[in-house]
Amino acid sequence: MDNETGPCSTQLIDGDGNFNVAGIDHFMKEVKLAECGLSYAIVSIMGPQSSGKSTLLNNLFGTNFREMDAFTGRSQTTKGIWLARCVGIEPCTLVMDLEGTDGRERGEDDTAFEKQSALFALAVSDIVLINMWCHDIGREQAANKPLLKTVFQVMMRLFSPRKTTLMFVIRDKTRTPLENLEPILRQDIQKIWESVPKPQAHKETPLSEFFNVEVVALSSYEEKEEQFKEQVASLRQRFFHSIAPGGLAGDRRGVVPASGFSFSAQQIWKVIKENKDLDLPAHKVMVATVRCEEIANERISSFTENEEWCNLEEAAQSGAVPGFGKKLSSILDRCLSAYDADATYFDEGVRSAKRKNLEEKLLQHVRPAFDSILGHLRSGTLDKFKEAFDKALNAEEGFSSVAYSCTQSFKGIFDEGCADAVIKQADWDTLKVKEKFLRDVEAYIDVVRGTKLSELTARYEAKLNEALLGPVDALLDTASDDTWPAIRNLLRRETQTAVSGLSNELSSFDLDGVTKDKMLAKLEEYARGVVESKAKEEAGRVLFRMKDRFTTLFSHDSDSMPRVWTGKEDIKSITKVARSASLKLLSVMAAVRLDDEPDDIENTLALALVDGSSSSTNRSLTISEPLASSTWEKVPSSRTLLSPVQCKSLWRQFKTETEYTISQAIAAEEASKRSNNWMPPPWAIVAILLLGFNEFMTLLRNPLYFAILFVIFLVTKALWVQLDISNEFRNGALPGILSVSTRFVPTIMNLLKKLAEEGQVAATDGSGRNPPLQSKSYQGVVEMSSTGSSGATTAENGTEYSSSSKYD
Repeated sequence: MDNETGPCSTQLIDGDGNFNVAGIDHFMKEVKLAECGLSYAIVSIMGPQSSGKSTLLNNLFGTNFREMDAFTGRSQTTKGIWLARCVGIEPCTLVMDLEGTDGRERGEDDTAFEKQSALFALAVSDIVLINMWCHDIGREQAANKPLLKTVFQVMMRLFSPRKTTLMFVIRDKTRTPLENLEPILRQDIQKIWESVPKPQAHKETPLSEFFNVEVVALSSYEEKEEQFKEQVASLRQRFFHSIAPGGLAGDRRGVVPASGFSFSAQQIWKVIKENKDLDLPAHKVMVATVRCEEIANERISSFTENEEWCNLEEAAQSGAVPGFGKKLSSILDRCLSAYDADATYFDEGVRSAKRKNLEEKLLQHVRPAFDSILGHLRSGTLDKFKEAFDKALNAEEGFSSVAYSCTQSFKGIFDEGCADAVIKQADWDTLKVKEKFLRDVEAYIDVVRGTKLSELTARYEAKLNEALLGPVDALLDTASDDTWPAIRNLLRRETQTAVSGLSNELSSFDLDGVTKDKMLAKLEEYARGVVESKAKEEAGRVLFRMKDRFTTLFSHDSDSMPRVWTGKEDIKSITKVARSASLKLLSVMAAVRLDDEPDDIENTLALALVDGSSSSTNRSLTISEPLASSTWEKVPSSRTLLSPVQCKSLWRQFKTETEYTISQAIAAEEASKRSNNWMPPPWAIVAILLLGFNEFMTLLRNPLYFAILFVIFLVTKALWVQLDISNEFRNGALPGILSVSTRFVPTIMNLLKKLAEEGQVAATDGSGRNPPLQSKSYQGVVEMSSTGSSGATTAENGTEYSSSSKYD
């Protein structure tokens, strides 16, 4: 749309520098600017001609500035300075579209208007948009740096500076991230500010006191129109409520009321027009700057499309490339030589500066490939180091010597790789990469050292376990006065052996004295812990061990033979001995005695549990209970395995569970006595002899009676043995009678059967000899009696053990 027909726009200053007073007055009435008071903001845009300033403003603010028709050629579109109101943005925001700089229409030397319009924009505006191409960043003219420097100087001298927002709008953004472009612009602005002569009052005033620098980037309008519009819409949001504190136009100091804007603008332009000191560099320097920049951009484009470089870059991403530095240096040399040939006739200063800039850009472009090569070199060399280091350690070489030799060897290999990758045009230091490589090597060595030391320590700990657990268990089982001295000697001997062996093996690791001493001390503590843990484990089983020891001593004699209770043993004495041995075991397990410090645990237990139990009825009430405590005297809690209260409880439980064994022994003794007292009393025997004298004489006069009685005796004896009468009646008369009655008839039948078999055998064998029948029968009865007698064995103490006979 033509600027002159826009209802909300006007030409503020024409191309000849004339201020349009009538136009601004009409504009202010149309937009009712005078009613806004201080609630308005001024935005202006400056930048090269045909850089899309009007297009940006129309899309950003909804204005109708005239845009260039690309199909008719590139020429000047905006002349002078145009003013319009932004559509749909509150508060009221006015935008000024400045004539583009560096236009061919004004010629080589007529740049005064460009300087004046830029200074006017900075003086009037709250926000100044500086439109620039992305690829122009770093160029002296395209980035408007000389223009800004002049503007800062004159503005300082003519006006009281107020805080203005400078927003650099980077157009046609490339793949270069904004965070990489923004620091360059900010540094340039800061340098310009530092170089500007300032009044004495502002000598040390920082740039941030007068300007807020913002940087935004937009995509190409022609190539990425949709993305461009989305980014512009996002940027548009920042202009809403721009005069609020913290907004883009938040600094309202010195703001002219809206009703005086026209007069104020006229006076500012008048002062600017009368200033004769504003000059820019000569046109030829500008041309050299632009042309050398174009040549440099062509060289960069040619380099990025170079097939040799593309192959080299691709190979660098995949792995190490032999001769990378030489190959890349050659490509860069050809690129820089081509630039020198094309830029020979341009200004030497500009040419040299642009060449340096080209070289920096090329090196920046190849830096990722160089870093990738170093990364592959570091990782590959590290992998080879690990392999060689592990192989050397497996050959049982000394750890420290292997670590040193492998480190030195592969450090040299890494240095050779770095030298091969270095680019001669770049002064890039590979020291950081080398330091990182060495840190990786040291880290791996530390990991392996830690693993080896852990394995070594674990091996010696396993040896201590094997050397201590079994013997300590056996020594604790004996529970004598020599138990803990023997354990201490065992611990001291095995610990010295393990510490000595570990110390010898640690010498190959080249450890410092403190670390080595800590490891040896830790091993000693481990050995002590093994004994203590075993003692704690056995203390938890002390009741079982006490009962086992009591049963062993109570039920076996001094020859370890099972004890048979015949009635001749002193059960009370045996019980006391067995309980004393169990009490000894309890006292041994009550505390850990690895420090050879005396204690009174055994005496205290004996006094309280053995002696004290027998004299408890005579004990005075004033005497304290020795076991009514949770700690032992002279024994710290860390060494206590069983407290006095626990010992008393265990002893009570022990006595309760062993009383049954004692009562069984007493019962067995009484039963043995009863079984051995089956003979009648002596007086009864005398009475039988006196009263049975006549019957005895009768038997002597008639031997047949004697023979019959003898046979009856033998049969009765056989039945006695077969029925095991003494053993059956041991548990009482009634159970014995019941048992014998059930076995009596089968036993008689068995005896008769045996007699019949013996008779048949005798008849067959005696058919030729015809021995007397009576003697043969008698012999059979005797054999049967003797054979039956062998089927049972009665011990002297009365305990009978029955066994199977050949008649069963």
